[in-house]
Amino acid sequence: MGCFDSDGFVASNARVFCLAFPVHGGRGIAIDVGANTECRPAHLLQFAGMGVIYSKTVLGRPEPSVGLLSTGEEEGKGNQLVKDTFPLLAGSGLRFIGNVEAKEFFGGHVDVLVTDGFTGNVMLKSIEAGAKLVTEYLSQELRSSTRSMLGALLARPAFAGVRRRVDPAEYGAAPLLGVDGLVFIGHGRSDGRALFNAIRVAKQAASTNLLESIRTAIGQQLESLAAES
Repeated sequence: MGCFDSDGFVASNARVFCLAFPVHGGRGIAIDVGANTECRPAHLLQFAGMGVIYSKTVLGRPEPSVGLLSTGEEEGKGNQLVKDTFPLLAGSGLRFIGNVEAKEFFGGHVDVLVTDGFTGNVMLKSIEAGAKLVTEYLSQELRSSTRSMLGALLARPAFAGVRRRVDPAEYGAAPLLGVDGLVFIGHGRSDGRALFNAIRVAKQAASTNLLESIRTAIGQQLESLAAES
């Protein structure tokens, strides 16, 4: 398996990195977040199909919604890749809700966020850097006075709850889709809990036939593109 090449055929050396983010109300899928920095519209169509399958089988979403990351919600916004991808997703049969900004994704209004790997990776690293900065600011303020430290002590259970919801270790590992097998990538600093959750997610993907579902979805997309050409 792999991404479509310029002629519409499957390129066997392509991969796509799918990541679950904490969003309002649970988790959402962003795809691609770094594997493919140069993409064509047909690539993003395939990303959407794989993201929907993963959202169904692993996250348990019965009918995942799909949004195309852009600079605005209106049709016609975005660069040429986004503009050319929009009609493909609109006619794909997926539950496509149109262009979305990152705030809609993190607000829980879309289950699968589709973008190219360059944009997705910049978004991912910006979020990581922003979260780290906010955490450092909060830590400094909580230690700034006796009253703040007392408040931090009383709020410790709440802080622990927030930490669990945003901790990457809770998600274990992220799948590398578009390969002929189940591949999950964990962080280099993964601890025992992260490894446990990575195994849990991989087991769930295997038991729900994730790989075969993705094969079927890609085959259907190829047939659809061939019929239109």
